[in-house]
Amino acid sequence: MKKLVIIATIALAPIFSAQEMISKPVQSYQTTQYQAKKKAFVENLLAKMTLDEKLGQLNLPSSGDFTTGLAQSSDIGKKVEQGLVGGLFNIKGADKIKAVQKIAVEKSRLKIPLIFGMDVIHGYETTFPIPLGLAASWDMNIIQQSAQVAAREAASDGINWTFSPMVDISREPRWGRVSEGSGEDPHLGSEIAKHMVYGYQGKDLALKNTILACVKHFALYGAGESGKDYNTVDMSHIRMFNEYFPPYKAAVDAGVASVMASFNEVDGIPATGNRWLQTEVLRNQWNFKGFVVSDYTGINEMIDHGMGDLQQVSALALNAGVDMDMVGEGFLTTLKKSLAEGKVSQADIDTATKRILEAKFDLGLFDDPYRYGDAKLASKEVYNTENRNIARNAAAQSMVLLKNNDQILPLKKTGTVAVIGPLVKNSENMPGTWSVASKHADAVSLLKGLQDNYGKEVKFISAKGSNVDDDAKLEEIYAAHGKKTDRDSRSKEALLKEAVEVANQADVIVLAIGESAEMSGESSSRAEITIPAAQVDLLNELKKTGKPIALVLFTGRPLALTNVKDAPGAILNTWFAGSEAGNAIADVLFGKVNPSGKLPMTFPRSLGQVPIYYNAKNTGRPIGQEATDKCEYQRFRSNYMDECNTPLYPFGFGLSYSKFNYSDISVSNTNPTGNQTIQASVTVTNSGNYDGAEVVQLYIRDLVGSITRPVKELKGFQKVMLKKGESKKITFNITPDNLKFYNSELKFDWEEGEFEVMIGTNSQEVKKTKIIWKK
Repeated sequence: MKKLVIIATIALAPIFSAQEMISKPVQSYQTTQYQAKKKAFVENLLAKMTLDEKLGQLNLPSSGDFTTGLAQSSDIGKKVEQGLVGGLFNIKGADKIKAVQKIAVEKSRLKIPLIFGMDVIHGYETTFPIPLGLAASWDMNIIQQSAQVAAREAASDGINWTFSPMVDISREPRWGRVSEGSGEDPHLGSEIAKHMVYGYQGKDLALKNTILACVKHFALYGAGESGKDYNTVDMSHIRMFNEYFPPYKAAVDAGVASVMASFNEVDGIPATGNRWLQTEVLRNQWNFKGFVVSDYTGINEMIDHGMGDLQQVSALALNAGVDMDMVGEGFLTTLKKSLAEGKVSQADIDTATKRILEAKFDLGLFDDPYRYGDAKLASKEVYNTENRNIARNAAAQSMVLLKNNDQILPLKKTGTVAVIGPLVKNSENMPGTWSVASKHADAVSLLKGLQDNYGKEVKFISAKGSNVDDDAKLEEIYAAHGKKTDRDSRSKEALLKEAVEVANQADVIVLAIGESAEMSGESSSRAEITIPAAQVDLLNELKKTGKPIALVLFTGRPLALTNVKDAPGAILNTWFAGSEAGNAIADVLFGKVNPSGKLPMTFPRSLGQVPIYYNAKNTGRPIGQEATDKCEYQRFRSNYMDECNTPLYPFGFGLSYSKFNYSDISVSNTNPTGNQTIQASVTVTNSGNYDGAEVVQLYIRDLVGSITRPVKELKGFQKVMLKKGESKKITFNITPDNLKFYNSELKFDWEEGEFEVMIGTNSQEVKKTKIIWKK
């Protein structure tokens, strides 16, 4: 930890290859002897349980927050005492959780402890960048450590189960929950999924600083039609297995303890009641051994899907393979009747109950039900300086430099800087969406971060400039979950006038615009993915001053920035950077950290291009490369009359304060056979004036296949640190495993033939060579 804290205060994060990442922790507790002990214990306990007590273990109500001392007298407390609750979520605080646990282990008949869950999505009280931002770091060390810090903090405060990671692949920026995932690519998403699991669960779930992970939302939640949350999904199984399933499977292979079913339908059946998904794929094909939980009222919501009444949908979910009912209490109130009527089996109820008890055994709760939650430890562990330094470094590494004309950035540590924008003084929005436990009021605002770090050298003056949106009612919707946007009652004209007056006093303008935190996230779909007009008007007014503008972009999704990209000299995408947002942005703006983030999701030119993603397939009438490059229309080709085919910023894109040059690719063997391993190499040179990190990306295209194949697929990446003037040879090992895909029979295999190997700085700017691989 000391090493990381030091790095957070100097330059760049630890750099290492995606092929040389932190290895999977050895789960030493999963020995044959341990498994036999667990099986005997659980079967013995199960034999003592009544039907009601078994159904109670499958019940996960939301308790809300208790007032200390009143747990036992609450409705939930009474159910816990009766053995009708298996776990709870949304209680915060070690003492409160201990009080409820005490009821379970001292008052209930069998003294079965509870598990306590929470949406610890990108940190606990110490909040890291939103997951899409963390993905932009392309740094598995940072990502795994973010989960470790979150687990330590949450565990010390009584939480032993997080509903994370969310690994839903999405190519739909209208969907607000892209902020909570890792973007559009199955390879990058898979790497992130497994390292989040490693971070949360560690080597031993019974350790006091590890917690159960829960991969979600199984499956295909990110592919909803029209970008509306919870919407219909309909896709081929080939696409599922090749493009959307890999991150879920990677989490399962990493040993994830639980899986959350998704809200959407798959093949016409809601995922929560879909036996093909929850049993055939998840358990029979992937050998998942943990338990499956519904999403919040996910079972009940199948009623509106048209799948039957509460009794019918509850039986459907259990028979599909769902083990735990979140909030809806359909299992608790209807399964006894369904059992009597032969609609569910005792064996399925017992199996689901076993899975919950096994998770509690793995957590060590039967040995010590109070092992999680120590108020004295929490006071030292939660939101401490070390954790905030790690979060600050992670935030800086997640930022993506989209534009930097005339080297506006890094800023000079002299003169006067105007800091303008609707959220420059706002703390509450900096942690971003799904920051349930965050200390929002203590998060570092942009202005505070600049002043605290550079206020002795630089004069900072500020103005609001505009509200988040001209529409007050819409802005009220955006200010959800207590994340106020500090709406100003002055007229638009008055706000603009003040901003221009402030700007005229400065040498350079730092303009922070974009979304507020809850403009992305759950139930935050947007029909337009542009920056609100009020803020665009502010940008255009400031442009008239003639002062250089560095635009700081707040966003939880890819935005269509075509109407704003030309006005500023520099654009730094900071996402929502977490507790240390202001400090981390200051680090990057003033060059303490050289930005190295790369986009994990394509930024479109316009909404009409959506969905747009790098690993698309060719049609039979693709547009020519020259016309693509020049944005020229070609009739009877796959293109638009009124828009380019290319995105504004492609997948993998991100600039640096330095410049990196790539040599041509050298391949150790252009005609490999069988299971040989070959090496593809490039030499990367830092030809700029700053030390910096570059994410070197490997793509492969299968030129002829038994099914149509994407124009390129990410197969590897390495994040390397290069001093100015330094060159390094970067080598990727390629094996037949990198060539495998699910064919028309859903068999995972590779086919011999010609392949294009590409290495470059992003998915568009690559060097190319070809190989022929025979079986």
